[in-house]
Amino acid sequence: MMKKILLLLSGIVLMGANAMAQEAAEEPKGKAIIQVFANVHSGFGENNDDRGFELDRSYLGYQYSLGKGLQIKAVMDVGKPSKVDDYHYIAYIKNAQVTWKTGNLTLDGGMISTTQFKTQEKFWGYRYIMKSFQDEYKFGSSADLGISASYQFAPWVSADAIIVNGEGYKKVQVNDGLQYGLGATFTPVKGLSLRLYGSINESSIEGLKNAYNWAAFAGYKHKYFSLGAEYNIYQNVGFAKDKDQYGVSVYGSAFLNKTVDLFARYDNLWSNDDWNVAKDKSVAILGAQVKLGKYVKIAPNVRMSIPSAEGAKNGYSAYVSCYFGI
Repeated sequence: MMKKILLLLSGIVLMGANAMAQEAAEEPKGKAIIQVFANVHSGFGENNDDRGFELDRSYLGYQYSLGKGLQIKAVMDVGKPSKVDDYHYIAYIKNAQVTWKTGNLTLDGGMISTTQFKTQEKFWGYRYIMKSFQDEYKFGSSADLGISASYQFAPWVSADAIIVNGEGYKKVQVNDGLQYGLGATFTPVKGLSLRLYGSINESSIEGLKNAYNWAAFAGYKHKYFSLGAEYNIYQNVGFAKDKDQYGVSVYGSAFLNKTVDLFARYDNLWSNDDWNVAKDKSVAILGAQVKLGKYVKIAPNVRMSIPSAEGAKNGYSAYVSCYFGI
């Protein structure tokens, strides 16, 4: 039944977009999307053997506006797989979506960006240095196949809903379950952002449980500084009953001038009953970002990882992260 609803909603989005395109009087226009994340790093102590130059990720694509609120976007994601013994780069379709904006309503369909941690990632602002918390520790995927809708009810409140496969943009659709998410964003005063989000990811395999994701975020941005904090819960990780993860992330920036800013972040990841203690840890990062013109950023930074496992030693690393994008 839900698949029929999904197909129907997708059809409505595409038909509406097609109608708007036919009526468009504006001149079509587009732009290339090129983003490259790289770094050179060196570990110390326990991480002494981890050093070298690294090309983390490249996004290559194109965005085209047809007028009357209709836009199409396609992006290829080229990066390394998660397996440490595989050094080949693999290309994925990150986005292949149609967006239609009319009044206060925005509709997206296709391989779309998810809404689970998009607000937090944008506020953090240093994606090329480190992913936002839920993305970094695999609480969810940044893109998936499905549809989403958002509506601006007033200048200070908006809401969004999303239905996707729930398996991310690398697997697309293996199991039959879907993921449903709802979010609300509030901006009660200038510079202050509050967000609540919840989702359910259906398990289609007998004996496994649905997975749930909850997130609360608060952030304040001033012309001289920013400060944000988030609390995250991931229940039934891997659809396994009572295997839950929790996490807190606090981050801030000081904008010294148009060229240089300082940033710091602290993450704490833990699991109930220590079932994932081998991967539970705290992470701290401190650095500075320098903008070399409009398209290039360089960020020297130091990182400390504190494992939760008894007897495990702390890890220390120094990085110079680099970004190029247009």
